[in-house]
Amino acid sequence: MRGKLVALALVAASAAAMASNSAPQAVPISHLVPDAQDVPYPGGTIGLDVDASDVARGLYRVTETIPVAPGTRKLTLLFPQWLPGNHGPRGPLSELVGVTFESGGARLEWKRDRVEVNAFHLTLPEGTREVTARFIHTSPLQSSEGRITMTPAMLNLQWEKMSFYPAGHYVRQIKVRPRVKLPEGWSAATALDGRSQQGAQWQWVETDYETLVDSPIFAGKHFRTWNLGQNVALNVVADKPEQLAAKPEQIEMHRHLVTEARLAFGANHFDHYDFLLAISDKIGGIGLEHHRSSENQLEPDAFTAWDKNEWDRGLLPHEYGHSWSGKFRRPARLWTPDYRQPMQGDLLWAYEGQDQFWGLVLAARSGLQGKDMVLAQLASWAGNFSVQPGRAWRSVEDTGFDPVFASRKPKPFASMARSEDYYTEGALVWLEADQIIRQQTAGTKSIDDFARGFFGMRDGDWGQLPFEQGDIVATLNAVTPYDWQTFLDTRLNQPGQPAPIGGITMGGYKLVWKEEPNISDKARMTDAKSLSLSYSLGISLDKDGKVTGTYWDSPAFNAGIVTGAKIVAVNGAAYDPDAIKAAITAAKGGAPLALLVQRGDRFETIAIDYRGGLRWPWLERALPGKAPTGLDLLLMPKRPLPKAKGKK
Repeated sequence: MRGKLVALALVAASAAAMASNSAPQAVPISHLVPDAQDVPYPGGTIGLDVDASDVARGLYRVTETIPVAPGTRKLTLLFPQWLPGNHGPRGPLSELVGVTFESGGARLEWKRDRVEVNAFHLTLPEGTREVTARFIHTSPLQSSEGRITMTPAMLNLQWEKMSFYPAGHYVRQIKVRPRVKLPEGWSAATALDGRSQQGAQWQWVETDYETLVDSPIFAGKHFRTWNLGQNVALNVVADKPEQLAAKPEQIEMHRHLVTEARLAFGANHFDHYDFLLAISDKIGGIGLEHHRSSENQLEPDAFTAWDKNEWDRGLLPHEYGHSWSGKFRRPARLWTPDYRQPMQGDLLWAYEGQDQFWGLVLAARSGLQGKDMVLAQLASWAGNFSVQPGRAWRSVEDTGFDPVFASRKPKPFASMARSEDYYTEGALVWLEADQIIRQQTAGTKSIDDFARGFFGMRDGDWGQLPFEQGDIVATLNAVTPYDWQTFLDTRLNQPGQPAPIGGITMGGYKLVWKEEPNISDKARMTDAKSLSLSYSLGISLDKDGKVTGTYWDSPAFNAGIVTGAKIVAVNGAAYDPDAIKAAITAAKGGAPLALLVQRGDRFETIAIDYRGGLRWPWLERALPGKAPTGLDLLLMPKRPLPKAKGKK
């Protein structure tokens, strides 16, 4: 009883102390940045001058002249934050230095918005007619600082990273006249119109800010361009001139890509299109879509070691397909009037997932990737999702918000957390939709009919036509009646669904597991100098045996082996990839599997109780005979093919 009284006294004392503690009230948040309105910016045309000639230090020196309407006393300038194609707030504000504003030769005071830190508020003297902003965009010089955009041999100028725009207006209502100084002797490519050049000075005709941001520049010392037809050009910069030695048959496959896309989608949504391709291991990797161009990076030997790099040649088909899927037809909440309004990614499975599907299909139809490579990629995706534990709690739709809060950072247990799975699981759902259409129509229709209905209107229109899920359902039903609403809702919006392999099985194939990696997984591991044992031990390793990923609830996970640990030895012998693979195979027959694991300054020998052998996913034909299956038909070219010699 006495103890109970003591406890009550302590509770009362604690409550009294809490009552006497300070208890502040929140300071109201001031919203000082005006929302975008669909009205022209009244000040006039902005002049944007970028000196990109300092390739030694990776500096872009910017002078931006912003006219203002008479009587303007306050001006808010925004640095782009929510960037198209990034699906999240990725504007690299930290790379902006030396920012000053002046008018009439006098320095202007500026204040950063306390809430929206990408906003700069200026108070203007009476009679101000223009404001001059000067600043430097500092390209990262090493990958640990961010994506490298400038090297001694090439650069990738992205306008949104080196410009401000006035708040309060749709960006399509802001006019800009861009000019760039490049190193002497360099060549450049961009989708911007009306180019003129005087020595190292390049400029283009007036455009709107939306088009400017959508029209980056690739420039370099070693440059070559090819005409692919239909007003499409392949522009390539390289670290060395010999890396530009593409063979005619390699370029012809890119022409086939242009042809096959037009046949699939039924219209082009550009007046001209520029592939911007860097073949380099010096500039940062990129694959980023634009309406009339795309930014791409492949390895330096992309042309000269053609066969070795087949696994990576899905990039250009993917980015080209975005001119239709994502740029012309865009989810309604991913279209925004400026680069301040947040994007909402609930339909990224229809933007990126559909384009991932079409990228694979167009790669196969054009010949840029062979059928076996495409089947191997499908196998890798299907194998992952057939065992991925994160699918039990998180839907494909929900992964569309990953770019906002995760920004592609490494995760301790990615298989449980999931990441941007709307790409590849979304693609598998679109594959299933194709096979449903084929079965429902006895093979008379396919996903191509959907594509022409969804993308094939208004040939040449390179505006944007937003959509909702209901528009997808309506177009699918116009191809063939089916409960598409339930199909999409179940596959994409609900967690805990069966493995997304319906399109594979309906397409005449089956997912199997083998002790050798498929050709896609093998090529990726070779390129990365890594070893993925995700579906056996449940770990991925770098070239030194460091654990870069642990699969949730796998043998390694259950043994306490996590990312950052290092496999030092296997059964008493020094680690190497062949040794651990041999030990896993031997363990099937009962041999021991003991790993010496270093984690920090601790070493521990861990016995793994696993007898399942090596496992990698493959697709195998499931139907008898040799007639093309539904999946085979999907991957076949649509363009007329030359007849084989000797055939009529």
